[in-house]
Amino acid sequence: MSKILVTGATGNVGQHVVSQLAAAGIDVRALARRPERVQAGVEAVQGDLTAPETLGPALKDVESVFLLWPGFTTGNAARTIEAIASAGQVRRVVYLSALVPDSEAAAGHYAEIEGLIRRSGLGWTFLRPGGFAVNTLGWADQIRQGVVRWPYGQASRALIHERDIAAVAVHVLTSAGHNGAAYAITGPEELTQAAQVKVIGEAIGREVRWEEQPPEEARERLMALWGDAAFVESALTTWAGFVERPERATDTVRRLLGRPALSFRQWAEDHAPDFR
Repeated sequence: MSKILVTGATGNVGQHVVSQLAAAGIDVRALARRPERVQAGVEAVQGDLTAPETLGPALKDVESVFLLWPGFTTGNAARTIEAIASAGQVRRVVYLSALVPDSEAAAGHYAEIEGLIRRSGLGWTFLRPGGFAVNTLGWADQIRQGVVRWPYGQASRALIHERDIAAVAVHVLTSAGHNGAAYAITGPEELTQAAQVKVIGEAIGREVRWEEQPPEEARERLMALWGDAAFVESALTTWAGFVERPERATDTVRRLLGRPALSFRQWAEDHAPDFR
């Protein structure tokens, strides 16, 4: 099989795509800004997707690209997609997009990059995961204190384990029949944020309480953390929407992999040391 390039190779998903491909004996190359962080035994090259002039060595002899765009803006994305499409042997891109709720007016930069890929002439598959279970690590400090104070405790999502996202990506990259597909992938169950905190507490063997935080207070805190008013408002609007319109679980992982998606409890047990 021809070489596969994995971008974002040291991130939450990319590191698992790399390790699963390598474990299967697939010829994989990892692109990273800091290649020394790539797992041992895997070919690693330095490069930056937002600087397409750095991608030449990474794209040499590559047939398929797992694309994870860094950040939430599309600066230089058109030039980067053009560089991938014009590389001699690249035939397809598997892009890690996002499952955007119907309540949102637009899919933002995800939709922009999907459009660029559609128009590139490359074969493509879009992976659209829902909520990432790993994002609940943002509560780690509060969980250590025994109380999570956050808004919209009844917001419900079907959070997906990052290993399942990677497993779907590897399946798509190494098998036929996925060209032109857009897969909505989630975990197997819908849990409110308050229930997620309870499950994490059980995984670490201690009681953790949920304390509802007024959105106005959360807005101030998130602005101090993120510094981007538009992003803060988008996050609060999304969480509020999941109270009335929960993120529904899909069976995509089961259909593609022939096994159930990993549960949020499994994720919490895998990451229990991160919360202790």
